[in-house]
Amino acid sequence: MAKELAIVHHTDRRADVAMPYAPGIVVRRGALVFLSGVTAAPVYHHHPHREEDFDLPPTMEAQAVLAMENLVKTLAAAGCGLADLVAATRYLTDVREQDDLNRVWARYLGGHLPTTTTVEVSRLATHARCKLEITAIAVTGA
Repeated sequence: MAKELAIVHHTDRRADVAMPYAPGIVVRRGALVFLSGVTAAPVYHHHPHREEDFDLPPTMEAQAVLAMENLVKTLAAAGCGLADLVAATRYLTDVREQDDLNRVWARYLGGHLPTTTTVEVSRLATHARCKLEITAIAVTGA
């Protein structure tokens, strides 16, 4: 079954505004893939957590690159890629660093615009050094 997606736009859409996400996406065909959150930390790390698994770079940009690489690997394991993302929630510990994340996000996604929600949280459960977590939904289908 080939995947079929349709971007949702309002009838009174403003053509003078470039948004970095789609307002909505309708999935008509394909299989949904739900991804657990990825951070800059290795996807496979110890539970209970061990400090050595969380030797992370201090900047949002560097952590965003690592998180996106983890997202790419997880999508590939599910048989899809970044172009198959339909929704993502991005949790940041400091929303003032959103622009740094958005620059990395844009480099990885290019012109592909899934729906996104960005939320500021006081701390991520993974580790205090983690600045970002991404959860996502993708659609597979030939």
